[in-house]
Amino acid sequence: MIIYNQAFDIYHTIFRIASLLNRFSGESLEIERIRIWDFYLTFPQEVSKIRFGVKSEDRIIKNLFPSKENPYQAIMNPNKLFVRMQPYQLNAIKTLASYGVINKDYLIANRITNVDKKTLSLLIKDLRENTDREDNIIKIMTSYFYFMPLYGKNGLKDRTNLLEFRYDI
Repeated sequence: MIIYNQAFDIYHTIFRIASLLNRFSGESLEIERIRIWDFYLTFPQEVSKIRFGVKSEDRIIKNLFPSKENPYQAIMNPNKLFVRMQPYQLNAIKTLASYGVINKDYLIANRITNVDKKTLSLLIKDLRENTDREDNIIKIMTSYFYFMPLYGKNGLKDRTNLLEFRYDI
């Protein structure tokens, strides 16, 4: 039996990362952060499992994603799935670099810089529109989760528990 999973489709991964970069307005972005964002864009039901803080804005964001699970979309081991997605995500980033959307020196600094919005908008217009749920995830990831630190205790890596944070500098 053949089962399709968008997490392991390079073209869908390019579309997801391009959608995230299109909404992103900062100057640079860590590759680990965009990989985490892509994971939650692919599996939006997992957002409810992120450990939020006690601030009122954290509670508002958490309430946007009810923890009601669909048994057909249950993920037994999100960490393993996140690791399996890595080659597809890195190949999508390399593809976007070859299109000239992002700076090709991203591997040296482990950051995505110089997002060419003109080239990106030409690429995005040829692709399908995002659903409302995808748009909401993209908005929250590129705004709320962008300002959250990536490294250290209570950083994005710690709160999502997708990447190891204890050995961060």
